[in-house]
Amino acid sequence: MPSLTHSKVPWTVTPPANDPLPAPPDCETAALLRAFLTPILERASSWDDLTRGLAGKGYGIAFRAGHLVLLRLDTGAAVCTGQFLGVPLRSLSARLGRPCVKVHRGGRSGSLA
Repeated sequence: MPSLTHSKVPWTVTPPANDPLPAPPDCETAALLRAFLTPILERASSWDDLTRGLAGKGYGIAFRAGHLVLLRLDTGAAVCTGQFLGVPLRSLSARLGRPCVKVHRGGRSGSLA
């Protein structure tokens, strides 16, 4: 990751990814993730409730290219999308309301504000 300096303030540039969404996990991992995380996604009563429930299992959420993406909290690595788990952002938004998203530089990703 190249580091650039502008006006004596260091900042990091992340190269644009061709596909910001994670690759689907293998079948065994997918089955475990669905069993482990889908109930949290389906039972959450608010976006805060969802983030707390996922954090309790070591996961977080981000938004990329219009999709909800689950992340590992320890590494920040993208694991899968909500759609992959059968709970797409569209259905969560219909149930929990539209999330308040802080958009990251470049406009293709964001996080809950």
